[in-house]
Amino acid sequence: MELDLTPKREIALYEGDGGGYYVWSSSQMSVLASTNVGACRLLLKPRGFCLPHYADISKVGYVIQGTDGVIGCVLPNTTKEIVLKLKQGDIIPLPIGTVSWLYNDGASDLDIILFGDTSTAHVPGEFNYFFPTGILASFSNELISKVYHLNKDETYKLTTSQTEPLVSKLEKAQPIPKPQMDMTKKLVHNIDATKPKIEVQNGGSITILSESSFPFIGSAGLSVIKVKLEPNAIKAPSYLVDPAVKLIYIARGYGKIEIVGLNGKRVLDTQVKAGHLIVVPKLFVVAKIAGEEGMETYSFVTTTKPSSGELVGTTSIWGALSPIVQQVSLNVNSEFQKSFISKTNKTTTIIPAKN
Repeated sequence: MELDLTPKREIALYEGDGGGYYVWSSSQMSVLASTNVGACRLLLKPRGFCLPHYADISKVGYVIQGTDGVIGCVLPNTTKEIVLKLKQGDIIPLPIGTVSWLYNDGASDLDIILFGDTSTAHVPGEFNYFFPTGILASFSNELISKVYHLNKDETYKLTTSQTEPLVSKLEKAQPIPKPQMDMTKKLVHNIDATKPKIEVQNGGSITILSESSFPFIGSAGLSVIKVKLEPNAIKAPSYLVDPAVKLIYIARGYGKIEIVGLNGKRVLDTQVKAGHLIVVPKLFVVAKIAGEEGMETYSFVTTTKPSSGELVGTTSIWGALSPIVQQVSLNVNSEFQKSFISKTNKTTTIIPAKN
C-alpha cells in the first residue's frame, strides 16, 4: 500500500475563551500511524491556562509565537515543580511521565506546536493525555473521601469544581508562579538564536539542535532541524542516514516540497504553506524550494544524533564513489562523469536563487 504524504493542516479538537487545542489525527493522516509519529498544537490566548497533564509519549515543543509563556513541569521521578519561561523560537523537551501546565502571561497569543514518537502511545500516530483533575472526578466519591480524608461536602467540591476540560481563562488578579530563569537556561533552548551549522549567503541556513548541543533534548529521544530559505532558494535533496522519521512543519512562508521514496519513485511534489505538516518516512529523500517570500521549516526527527546523506556538494555520495562506478551507474562516458562531478562539487546543500 502506498503512503499518502499529502500535507495537512491541523483540525480543532477544543476551542474556548482561553485558547484551543488542535491535532493532526491518524484518521486524517494515516501515515502518522504507520510511521509512529504525531503532532498537536496548543494556542493560549492572553491569560489562557492549560491544566496540568501528562502524556503517553515523550514530545518536544516549538514556540511558534509568543513572548511571555510560562510552563510548569514536574519531571519523572522528581517531587518538585520547576517553572520555565517560553518565547518564540524556544524548544522545550517533555520526557514521558512529565506532568506539565502552561500559561500565557503576555498580551498576544502563545502558539506552541508539539511533536513526538508515538511508538509507546495507546493509539499509534496520536497523543493521549491524562489530567489529574479529571482523574479525581472519575473515581468514586467513597474512594476519594477515604484517600484524601475529606467529608462529603469537601469531596463533592473537589470532584466537581473543575468545569473546563483542557484550557481555561484566568482572572487578571490570579497569581501564577514566576519562571525560574536559571532552570530555563538549562531546560529550554532557543533554536532561532542558535548559530547555524550551514549558512549560505542569499540562500539560507540550517540549524541542528540535537543531544550534543542541547543534552536535555536527548531525554525525549528527538532532534530538531531548522531550515530557513531565502526567496526562491533551494534545499538540495538529502535523506537521514539514521533510520529515523522526519516531521516537517512549515512555520513561515511558502514553497514547494518534493519527496522520492521506495524504488526511486517520486511520491510527493506539491506546494506547501505555513501551517502544513508533512511526514517523511525513513530514508526517503527530500528537496525544498522556497517561494517569493522565502520559507522556514522545522523538522522533528526520531533520533538523538541526526546525520544527513547529501546528493550534492563535496560531501555527497557521488563525490565518494569512484569515477568508474559513477560512469557505470549513470551510464555515461568519462568526459560527462568528470563534468558532472565538477559541477556537483561546486554546489552547496543550499542553492541561492539566480540573480
